[in-house]
Amino acid sequence: MINPRIIFRLIHINWVLVFHGLDEIVLKTHLFRPIRFLAALSPYYWLRRRNEPRGVRIRKTLEDLGPIYVKFGQALSTRKDLLPDDIADELVKLQDRVPPFPNEVARRIIESELGMSIDAAFVDFDPSPLASASVAQVHTAKLHTGEDVVVKVLRPDIEDRIHSDIALLYELARFAERFWSDARRLRPLEVVAEFEKTTLDELDLVREAANAAKLRRNFENSDIIYVPEIHWPLSRQKVMVMERIQGIPVGEIEQLRAGGADFKLLAERGVEIFFTQVFRDNFFHADMHPGNIFVDLPAKYIAVDFGIVGSLSLSDQHYLAENFLAFFNRDYRKVARMHVESGWVPSSTRIEEFESAIRGVCEPIFEKPLRDISFGQLLLRLFQTARRFDMHVQPQLVLLQKTLLNIEGLGRQLYPELDLWQTAKPFLEKWFQERMGPKAKLNQLFAHFPELAQQLPEVPTLLYKALDNAAYAKQSSEAQTRELAELRKQMEAHHQSTQWMIFVSAALISAAIFFG
Repeated sequence: MINPRIIFRLIHINWVLVFHGLDEIVLKTHLFRPIRFLAALSPYYWLRRRNEPRGVRIRKTLEDLGPIYVKFGQALSTRKDLLPDDIADELVKLQDRVPPFPNEVARRIIESELGMSIDAAFVDFDPSPLASASVAQVHTAKLHTGEDVVVKVLRPDIEDRIHSDIALLYELARFAERFWSDARRLRPLEVVAEFEKTTLDELDLVREAANAAKLRRNFENSDIIYVPEIHWPLSRQKVMVMERIQGIPVGEIEQLRAGGADFKLLAERGVEIFFTQVFRDNFFHADMHPGNIFVDLPAKYIAVDFGIVGSLSLSDQHYLAENFLAFFNRDYRKVARMHVESGWVPSSTRIEEFESAIRGVCEPIFEKPLRDISFGQLLLRLFQTARRFDMHVQPQLVLLQKTLLNIEGLGRQLYPELDLWQTAKPFLEKWFQERMGPKAKLNQLFAHFPELAQQLPEVPTLLYKALDNAAYAKQSSEAQTRELAELRKQMEAHHQSTQWMIFVSAALISAAIFFG
């Protein structure tokens, strides 16, 4: 039975859709067109907003529905190639211009978390938020030591809203598994579980601060990206204090152009940063929409908002690297074989057919700049191929796929002429050489040498014990063989005696009957 809270949430979603006039979009679809007239029976139909453009209505609907829906809109906002311009331009506002919550509430949360007044914590605190997003909003402040900082404050009561929406997603996933034939392949429950984990992690700002500190160490003294410093004494679960950065939002293309930004280098560095995080560090920023990325002119990135990060298992990392490299080399047979070996498609899949299907999807997009690639058409072909070969969704890779889409969308905005494949290929070849080449094997040997040297004095003793155990095992085996042979002889003799006794008994019984 469906939880009553979920029913009320569905009613609320329906009311928000009608209030903002989005019922028109739904009812114009082929499925609902025959029953459009029933909408007029709803009182909310007459309260809806009629005059605002559709992009504004969609944005406001997502804002009213809550953080999960805002994040969906943020992800879509990076894909202007998939949306009409009016909707895409409006969804960009979801990146850092979500309606803020009152300053008094923000002050109360900060003082409660820090256990001190605002004046005791900061020499100056701006009550007007610098930015407001789906999960938190940010205020500028100055520490008593003179450093300029930003104070990130979690939205009040956000946990309840997110838990409610995740419960709804679980119900929809269970419904899909019962009534949708593709559900087994798409694994909706596992996808929702992965989404739940990353979303709930985002509600702990101490965890986000730790993510920022790790990324900062990974790119310390880097020329291509800067990660601000965390002020740990003033960071708590619902409050995080971080160094204030100065940069131009990466989505402000005209401002970047006026400042002399190197767009080609920025696009190439974006790809390099992605592959460095995924393959060198195995720890990547997984929320790289334009609201979280700034530029220090001419071509250095500044990253903020580290609530969602991802990492891969070593096996997934290895398989992905090999798949990417085979893809860049157009070795579609290897790509097909790797998918089978990794279990991403059934073992019964015919390699030749799968190879041909992959070639049909990938070959048309090679040696083309991003501006000439129809990403919508590519996605459609990928979905068709996945369905045909029963390719299962890998929930652990959902974050990576989302991040790759963000990077590709960012590249479209900055430098549409970018050849994504040729930019990434040298990095992966270098990574493979460093991981798999002879020098890498020697480095691994040297890395383990102290451990081996520590165990070296014990080797003779261990060798003697191993030989002694082997000799003992051999003797035991020989003794067991002899015992089994003796037992077999005894059983054979017993068998013969039993047969003789049966014969004698039968003769005696026959004689008794004959002479009786």
